[in-house]
Amino acid sequence: MTAVWQNEGRSNQKRRTRAAILAAAVELLDQGQRPTVAEVADAARVSRATAYRYFPTQEYLLSEAALNSIPQEMDAILDAAASTDVAEVRLDAVVQAIQERTVRQEQGFRTLLRLSLGQPGDGSGDGSDGQEAPEQRQRGGRRIDWIEQALRPIWGRLDESMKEHLLGALSLCMGIEALVVLRDVCGYSPQRAVEISRWAAQAILRAGLDQAFGHDEGANEGANE
Repeated sequence: MTAVWQNEGRSNQKRRTRAAILAAAVELLDQGQRPTVAEVADAARVSRATAYRYFPTQEYLLSEAALNSIPQEMDAILDAAASTDVAEVRLDAVVQAIQERTVRQEQGFRTLLRLSLGQPGDGSGDGSDGQEAPEQRQRGGRRIDWIEQALRPIWGRLDESMKEHLLGALSLCMGIEALVVLRDVCGYSPQRAVEISRWAAQAILRAGLDQAFGHDEGANEGANE
């Protein structure tokens, strides 16, 4: 039992150390910095050697920090949105939260995007069956779950085709991919990019509700149970 307890204790300590390093990285990213592994180690008050054991490169550290920066915030947003049964309001809260967080940690998310684009495909999840392979959903896959949760008031009334269309189209309005297009291609400011992402998501949702429930009922009818 002593050996088991010691092993569990070491495992818990490793998790705490890793979490502390990531938390420090997220805080520095929130301040607009692009910290090195050494700088994050100093901020987390762990040795630089320890930090490098967990995160051997700056790119790896920043991409992990970017991924870990959103879930807790989104859980709080969705909990607050649960007080309304209006799908538009819930969706807007989700899009705004994701895009504002992406802006705050833009460098980390850009690093994550570049790393993911550099990974060769294996031919799976190529669209032949209309589904992504599980490994392809690891990066950014949470946004699918958040969209489903945001649209919960109307989700049960939609057919599978409309669900698929809304999930795909709304995914285009959030995350670093949308920000790159709006910032790099269109030249918009970060604030304007967030605003346009929110507008686009609402336009897509209204179009989907019109198609699903008919123009006579309108989006308001479709957005409420």
